[in-house]
Amino acid sequence: MRSDLPGFHDLSLDERLSLVKKLCVLTDEEAETLRKTGCLPHSDRMIENVVGTIELPLGIATNFMINGHDVLVPMAIEEPSVVAAASHAAKLARPDGFVASSDEPVMIGQIQLIGAKPGASEKIYENRDKITEIAHAKDSVLVKLGGGLKDIEVRELDTERGKMVIVHLLVNVQDAMGANAVNTMCEEVAPFIEEITGGRALLKIISNLAVHRMTRAKAVWKKDVLGEDVIEGILDAYAFARADPFRSATHNKGIMNGVDAVLVATGNDFRAAEAGAHAFAAIGGYKPLTSYWKNGTGDLAGSIELPMVAGIVGGATKSNPIAKISLKILGAKHAHDLSEVAACVGLANNFAALRAMVKEGIQKGHMKLHMHNIALIAGATHEEALKITDIMLSEKKISVARAAELLEIMRK
Repeated sequence: MRSDLPGFHDLSLDERLSLVKKLCVLTDEEAETLRKTGCLPHSDRMIENVVGTIELPLGIATNFMINGHDVLVPMAIEEPSVVAAASHAAKLARPDGFVASSDEPVMIGQIQLIGAKPGASEKIYENRDKITEIAHAKDSVLVKLGGGLKDIEVRELDTERGKMVIVHLLVNVQDAMGANAVNTMCEEVAPFIEEITGGRALLKIISNLAVHRMTRAKAVWKKDVLGEDVIEGILDAYAFARADPFRSATHNKGIMNGVDAVLVATGNDFRAAEAGAHAFAAIGGYKPLTSYWKNGTGDLAGSIELPMVAGIVGGATKSNPIAKISLKILGAKHAHDLSEVAACVGLANNFAALRAMVKEGIQKGHMKLHMHNIALIAGATHEEALKITDIMLSEKKISVARAAELLEIMRK
């Protein structure tokens, strides 16, 4: 088989699929499975070299009360127990639920200047109004909506390649994720900045470390619901994450289970959110994105703070019909609505994981769902799968073959 395929991108979807089928010896059934595009009949217009689509389960997390309002939360993820864990954590936090807030949707655009003359920073600040005028010339719609370039920051870096001047454009992107608007502004103003500084503008691109676009959420779980032993265990587990980056990485992964699932369901760039969250966690030494403590009445309080790059307009939020439906289910009217929900879900999933680990072990719930799925694959109904799961749990035998055997016995 060869992978150098001249003109592959010029072929139709069916032609590309036919070629891949031949080269990789796919069966007719495998090729047809790939060919099904589901809700994305125009997937070949979304990315390059398309031969099909891949689906993820879309679940609904229940019980969320956010800022006094009930919310149903769409979550797209392949990992068992994440949706159930978020729902249970939200249930335990009722009736008060979660309180969330977020900053203005300001993203950072970076312009890297090489070889700028002394005094470049001052020149840039002196020409702030002119830079703003140039930036706004190509995006009058964003400006009319209240967005646009709001401020400028200049940083000077000493690097292994010499001194560099880095210009930050702080752009309010309104309800978008913002990459297109920010990148365009950076490219538009770069020639003028080169002119006034004598430097050469190299990179002109958005930063995913959106420290001006922070989202926060908090919740309280009552001690009479959790039990004091569980609260103490969660606080010990949190202290472990605070002290150890190896544990903290997994702690934060559990947070992003929830955040990413919400962003994927709504057609957002979860890679940007991941990059920003982990970069923020690493400032001053890698730490958890959540905090836990006992409040004055002895209940467990938890909070989360992270940069949240999310939008409800543009990109796949419009081209993917499932993303549009998810946003409707969520009731998100503005980008901050989405980011605040995602933060609450991240906190909920983190709490649920910590509670499970200190109380019953995290594998118990995972394995039960895994065995239930195996029983369904073997052809069981939901009710039959529940019974088969209990048997396999007691036997500690987990396989499709054993599930099928138990199903046959059950149906005799």
